[in-house]
Amino acid sequence: MSEETKSPESATAPAAAAAKYEEDAIYQDGKIVARVSEADVRLNDREIHFGEINDSEYLILPEECDYQKYRLMVKKIEYASRVDKANPKKGRLLRGVVAEILGYREQ
Repeated sequence: MSEETKSPESATAPAAAAAKYEEDAIYQDGKIVARVSEADVRLNDREIHFGEINDSEYLILPEECDYQKYRLMVKKIEYASRVDKANPKKGRLLRGVVAEILGYREQ
């Protein structure tokens, strides 16, 4: 794994902090910045397809992010909306998202 895929926070984070990562959350700088549903990991293509990402107001694009054990870069978003009118509590909504797997986060 190249040094470019490691953030300074992940390189120095204790193992106990890494274990606290939530399964349905996307992280940047160790903080939850979005929630996901319908994740499809395609290791052969080095991609993860997300049916939906919500509560993503703090997700900075295009920046690397962490999802479960993976380091990702979002490459494609089919649909984006500031608010889902059917459920405004979800915040910014992204659908049909494809992220490239850059590597694995440090644990």
